[in-house]
Amino acid sequence: MDSEGDRSNLAGVRHIILVLSGKGGVGKSTISTEIALALRHAGKKVGILDVDLCGPSIPRMLNAHNMDVHQCDSGWVPVFVDQEKSISLMSVGFLLERPDDAVVWRGPKKNALIKQFVSDVAWGELDFLIVDTPPGTSDEHITTVDALKPFHPMGAVVVTTPQECTNIFSKGGGEELAKHAGVPFLGCVPLDPNLAQSLELGKDFLQEFPKSSTYASITSIAQHILEKAADSSS
Repeated sequence: MDSEGDRSNLAGVRHIILVLSGKGGVGKSTISTEIALALRHAGKKVGILDVDLCGPSIPRMLNAHNMDVHQCDSGWVPVFVDQEKSISLMSVGFLLERPDDAVVWRGPKKNALIKQFVSDVAWGELDFLIVDTPPGTSDEHITTVDALKPFHPMGAVVVTTPQECTNIFSKGGGEELAKHAGVPFLGCVPLDPNLAQSLELGKDFLQEFPKSSTYASITSIAQHILEKAADSSS
């Protein structure tokens, strides 16, 4: 018998990474987008699954918010956001009447949508699938993780701000948190006004501002991920 993983739409995906945050507004979708772009610049084929039901912003960040999604025999066809077809995107935003709507549904319906999203997008071959999850800690996360578990996600990136934690974390919150949790600290991303502007206009910040310290930190985070992926593949 085939296992679930063998005959699924995720069978051609080599590495799955979840992006999480403890609350909204800390830049989780921004980091998801920039990690995807950095991996693309490193020559990888990347998919982004945007299940952030609270206000899916990635289509706008990648200037793909006016695109239509279509269905094929094996499910939804993701939207390609670049001419080289190296970044594909599937977002809850494509299914909403107005892209800026938050999805105000009750739990069971949300969870059903997440499950369907995880299994019903025809990704084809991908090096990395970045999953942008809803902010906070809710049963939506458990649903997402449970649905992805058969495909052995490579790991999760947690996005935080320095002042988000209690006083002991007032400086370098993420670094302290990582130390306490015993997980690797991937880096600190300075807030460059050009980054916000690029996302607003749907432009590739990494291509336009290679001298920014934000460019250096995002590229370094992507490098960590590439090294970890190489280790897990060998």
